[in-house]
Amino acid sequence: MIVVTIVLAIAGLLLGGGAAYGYTRRTQSKAADEAKKKLAKAKKEAEETLRKANAEADKRVEEARKDEQKRRADLKALEARLHSREEALDKKLDELDKRSQNLRGAEDEVEALKNEIRDIRKKQQDKLEKIAKLTKADATEKLLQMTERDIRHDLEGLVKKLQTDVKENAEEQAATLLVSTMERMASEVTAERTVSAVKLEDEEMKGRIIGKEGRNIQAMQRATGVDILVDETPGMVVLSSFDPVRREVARQALEMLLKDGRVHPARIEEVVEKAQKQVQKEVVRAGEDAAREVGIVGVPKEILQLLGELRYRTSYGQNVLKHSTEMAHLAGVLAEELGADVKVTKYAALVHDIGKALSHKIEGKHHHISGEILRKYGAPEEVAHAAEAHHDDMEATTIEALVIRVCDAISGARPGARNISAEGFVERMRDLENTATGFPGVEKAYAISAGREVRVLVYPQEINDLQAIKLARDVANKIESTMQYPGTIKVNVIRETRAIEYAK
Repeated sequence: MIVVTIVLAIAGLLLGGGAAYGYTRRTQSKAADEAKKKLAKAKKEAEETLRKANAEADKRVEEARKDEQKRRADLKALEARLHSREEALDKKLDELDKRSQNLRGAEDEVEALKNEIRDIRKKQQDKLEKIAKLTKADATEKLLQMTERDIRHDLEGLVKKLQTDVKENAEEQAATLLVSTMERMASEVTAERTVSAVKLEDEEMKGRIIGKEGRNIQAMQRATGVDILVDETPGMVVLSSFDPVRREVARQALEMLLKDGRVHPARIEEVVEKAQKQVQKEVVRAGEDAAREVGIVGVPKEILQLLGELRYRTSYGQNVLKHSTEMAHLAGVLAEELGADVKVTKYAALVHDIGKALSHKIEGKHHHISGEILRKYGAPEEVAHAAEAHHDDMEATTIEALVIRVCDAISGARPGARNISAEGFVERMRDLENTATGFPGVEKAYAISAGREVRVLVYPQEINDLQAIKLARDVANKIESTMQYPGTIKVNVIRETRAIEYAK
């Protein structure tokens, strides 16, 4: 029984293995057939793709060949045109060479003709000189003298008439504008002067200011940067500094100390700091008030600061801030009459002297400093130029700049604007007269009208009417170049011939 079972099991295994082998063979045969089909299909697709690629390549090659042929044709055509132009240029150069040869020949002929004409004119001139018994130079001189005698009287009359017409028209127009301006603008005649001295109540206060071994006055000088002179003037403390703002701080601090009575280094530092804050507020307020007074808005705060500092600055005894506001009013009215930009003119007039607030710190003329500062802090260029050109060493290129220059002269030259010592006034009058008498032919010169006019008397036998006109211009030019003065000086040259006879 066991043997039968074993035999049956072996028989089952053999049948199963045979069936599996048969199935495997069939599966492999089928897979091989599928692979052959796919390989054949892929080969067919590859051949088709290769055929298409070859066709596309042939097409591209043909197109490239056609493009190359076209480019060669274009190059040949261009080469032909260039060759044609080269031939045309060669022909033109040949023609120009021929023309230049002809011109050289013509120039030689013209030069020969010129020489011939010169010889003929020379012979004619020699004959005329022999006949007239005068050389060409002598004849020219006599002709000029005769012509001068004939036209001198007419020329003098014409010059006088033209000068009279120009003066009448110019003076009338200028008078109309200035009168209209001055009618609408009124200002104080007296000028405010910066105070640089403080009065002492008694000698005891003087001792307190000095302090033990001078420590109080030294502390004051260190804190303010101002020289303090106690013994220069009896009963006064003199404050000396190039910086007007520092001098004002020292003045206010000293007045506070005198009122308080407590004077020692710690108190001095405290009072000076308080005075600095107070003066800073006054400076800013003064700048803002000045801009508000003349109607200018949008002024940078740095410019307002410098403008306010002019409150403590004087020039020839004239307060610079008042001078600036006065100029702004004058300039605005005059600009309106002339059709100039009123805002630019008033702005420039208000800030034209801010350089004086820095002239002790920055080297250079104050009007150049004004222009640099205005440009630095963003003021318009037309304002900076008008402010910078308000003196004669720089050309004024705009009508606003010319208005500023005129108003500066008006404001400085009006009566009472500046404090001038008697000695300085006499010296200026003497210089004015000496400048006029330094010219040849001048007999006497007199400065009149407080130096606004100089009358020059000439020798009539040495100076004729035309020379008198030239002399007036020369004297005016020398005064402009050698002297400093506000306003305008009239040069009046007087030539008088008197004939006196007595009837007996």
